[in-house]
Amino acid sequence: MIAIVDYGMGNLRSVQKSFERVGASAVIVSSAEEISRASKVILPGVGAFGDAMTNLQNRGLVRPLVEAIRAGRPFLGICLGLQLLFDVGYEDGEFTGLGLVPGRVVRFNFDGRPAARDLKIPHMGWNQVTWSDPCPLTTGIPSGSYFYFVHSYYVDPIDPAYTYGTCDYGDPFTAIIWRYNLFATQFHPEKSQKLGLQILENFANL
Repeated sequence: MIAIVDYGMGNLRSVQKSFERVGASAVIVSSAEEISRASKVILPGVGAFGDAMTNLQNRGLVRPLVEAIRAGRPFLGICLGLQLLFDVGYEDGEFTGLGLVPGRVVRFNFDGRPAARDLKIPHMGWNQVTWSDPCPLTTGIPSGSYFYFVHSYYVDPIDPAYTYGTCDYGDPFTAIIWRYNLFATQFHPEKSQKLGLQILENFANL
């Protein structure tokens, strides 16, 4: 079972419908027991880092998420679901994350950057993502492809080995992380048309 985790912060149905379009069945779940039974887990998310962590904690979902990843089950974080994997996020304060990827989540800042003065925050729309090595998540997709972003904060891993794909918005930032069974994207595959659907199909076929 592919489980899409409902913690009150995601566009869950659009993710589920995207899996349906590629012939994969994904179930929206909201309990620790359902996550523990899943063969693959997806953590989507739209909203603020601190609110998301509060919801995960209040619903008792932190432990089963961490256990699923540490047990080696394929995991896909999307947008906020990527950011929550990190140690700390600085959106409207300082908040502890899941601590599965060493690093922080910070806001784009173009102050004192004349060359970036026309860039708007949030980073919204289509942008290129590049990578150099093959990855199960991007099978059949060329490096330099465009995906759809909408975010004001980005992840800053301590260990560069976690960064698989990068995107440039003022400066390069991490757009995809990959380590063993752990995959996550800053962009929205479910909003990225054909290539986004390929990302989700690749994940379903892991």
